Amino acid sequence: MNTKQNTVLMRLLTWLVLPLAIIAVAYLLVDSIMQPVNFQKEQRVREQVGIARLKDVRELQDAYKSVNGKYTDDMDSLLLFYKTGSIVVKRQVGSKDDSLAMAHTKAIKSRMPWLRGTQMNEYLASLYEKGDKNLVFSVDTKIPVRDTLFAHRTDFCIDSLATIPFSGGMPLEMDAVVKTVSGVKVPLFEARMPYRALLKGLDNQLRINLDSECKNKNRYEGLQVGSVTAPNNNAGNWE
Repeated sequence: MNTKQNTVLMRLLTWLVLPLAIIAVAYLLVDSIMQPVNFQKEQRVREQVGIARLKDVRELQDAYKSVNGKYTDDMDSLLLFYKTGSIVVKRQVGSKDDSLAMAHTKAIKSRMPWLRGTQMNEYLASLYEKGDKNLVFSVDTKIPVRDTLFAHRTDFCIDSLATIPFSGGMPLEMDAVVKTVSGVKVPLFEARMPYRALLKGLDNQLRINLDSECKNKNRYEGLQVGSVTAPNNNAGNWE
């Protein structure tokens, strides 16, 4: 192959390879820029799902505490409470601003002084059911937990609360204690979703950088609701 042919060949290779090289470099440059952007976008999507689940856990824990006087660190107990437990709901009948109803109710009570508290309210409830609507009283009613909490949510799945979304089935981390605060015993709980589980499958180095950033800001490396360290009104670290 002579010099002229070599020159032509080199030019052809340059025309072919150089544009491809430019495209490859541009792709790598754009990809390096977009990786953090896409990571943060997916992080926000996953966090919203995780936050919704932690809010459900908080609501169920509050209901559990209202019945048992404390929180639980056992997810199986929490799920069983939802499926088989009951909570007491106070039903108010009539208005204390209704002077006629109040006078009528007071007259009934005066005729039966041996009935007090719950017994009297149950008696008034029986009269109400028989047709006497001119009454003022309250009555405690036991209602299954599953008929009150999340009953309006057609897509709600109780068993999903046990796992961290997008993690491949990793269990939700949960603790509960009764701590003495200023001489008063205070039930506390916390539930956690570490980023290493919630962001599983995303760029690992970017996730490590996120964890490091959280540590530098003295924040939990993930989503957390409640605290077993100190009372915080069961706030989430996203609030």
